[in-house]
Amino acid sequence: MDLMIDTCLGYTRLTLNRVAVRNALNTAVLKQLAAVLTDLGADPACRAVVITGADGNFAAGADIAEIATKTSADGACDPRKAHWAAIRAFPKPLIAAVEGYALGGGFELALMADILVLGPTAKLGLPETNLGLIPGAGGGQRLLALVGRARATRMILMGEVIDAETALSWGIAAYASPTPLTEAEALAARLAQRAPLALMAAKQALIATEAALALQTERTGFEALLDSQDKAEGIRAFHEKRKPAFKGQ
Repeated sequence: MDLMIDTCLGYTRLTLNRVAVRNALNTAVLKQLAAVLTDLGADPACRAVVITGADGNFAAGADIAEIATKTSADGACDPRKAHWAAIRAFPKPLIAAVEGYALGGGFELALMADILVLGPTAKLGLPETNLGLIPGAGGGQRLLALVGRARATRMILMGEVIDAETALSWGIAAYASPTPLTEAEALAARLAQRAPLALMAAKQALIATEAALALQTERTGFEALLDSQDKAEGIRAFHEKRKPAFKGQ
């Protein structure tokens, strides 16, 4: 099962479970995650959700095999956009417990959480430019809002991957713990005892500043790059474990 669902007292735990690919987010698992969160958003018994990854990684990114053949035309009608929108619209507190890799789409998913709890092995980044692409699910805008332009530039333009200590000091994460899932579940249990309508209203107020135009600009740029020769070269180099030779085409 690519997504494991565990119902706890007042909250639900979701575990990404594609261990062979470090829990990379393919379209199928995103669809399932979106559907589950939509259902939980309407379930009064669920007051909060914890999302984590199996076997020591959160999510190593998008599924490269899916992106490799995707064109700009495919990107324009990509069902993943609706899945990401459904995840983003989850109205209740969402906590991400992150160990190991949270890169690309995996980090974008973590950035959609209201609270991040990082373990000591956490490695966070938006290195899509290494593949001739950019973040496509709004992660660049969320990161910019959290850390400012200079640090966001380091992570996006330079493809820099940071550790848990750096992420905590930069204000990306709220908590660090040697046992992040345990900490996240304790937080979820506490949230489950708080006023649910107030929590949902507070969450909506906190995320209301997301600029729709900026998010759309980021997505449009991602889709346009899907047809570039640099994207094809970046993915070839990734599979061949070598540095890409980008030509600006």
